[in-house]
Amino acid sequence: MRRVWRGIPAAILLLALIGAWELYVDLKGSTFSLILPPPHQVAKALYTDRSLLWSSFLVTAQEVLLGILVATALGAVLSVAIHFSPTLRRATYPLMVASQAVPVAVFAPALAFWLGFGILPKLVVVAVVSFFSIVVATTAGLAAVDPDLIKLMRTFDASRMRTFWHVELPSALPSVFTGAKIAVAVSVIGAVFAEYTGSNSGLGYVILVSQPQLLAARGVAATVILCVFAIALFGLLGLGERLALPWAYRPRGEIAT
Repeated sequence: MRRVWRGIPAAILLLALIGAWELYVDLKGSTFSLILPPPHQVAKALYTDRSLLWSSFLVTAQEVLLGILVATALGAVLSVAIHFSPTLRRATYPLMVASQAVPVAVFAPALAFWLGFGILPKLVVVAVVSFFSIVVATTAGLAAVDPDLIKLMRTFDASRMRTFWHVELPSALPSVFTGAKIAVAVSVIGAVFAEYTGSNSGLGYVILVSQPQLLAARGVAATVILCVFAIALFGLLGLGERLALPWAYRPRGEIAT
């Protein structure tokens, strides 16, 4: 019951925004609706174009999920490596920051030219835009371990790897999930931009071709699906975090039994 109550303010805010959107477009007139369609037209497009939107969603979802898996694997490995090697950290961090400053529109066409127009260049784009948050969050989590726990492990003459597996890694897992949650949002954006260049399927492609065809409602409907997908992934990660790390959500002062 408490969880239902917590969701009421968000539902009220969403309904208020939809109502304001509908009213704003109605006041602007029918010409403006060609650019920004009202919610009722978007809802109609979700139904009438459901077959196209569903098949396109499956393409984009595959790119996003596989891209996040690749980004998580590479990000976790790189985070552990730079945690053990300050020299590697100093060498790679500037490059990672630079990779996030390069617009997707610059390197996506080159990837499509090198790797073809299949799923591979899309995975690369999604992984590139996603892995930075995972690396930064995981590295920060590994560096923020309680020093007293490290000293305790040294007191027991534990090896460096044993300390890592039993103390540092478990303590950093909440940060890993935090980085993955951030990556979920940007990965969807990365997939859309990847589909803008060298693709004939996916929700990004639907958005790209809808505006010139004066099918703005279809494009916004595709955007709504992307938003719902990102929220669902974020929620699933939050649920997975609660199940995998119950101690992180235990009230302070409560003793595990």
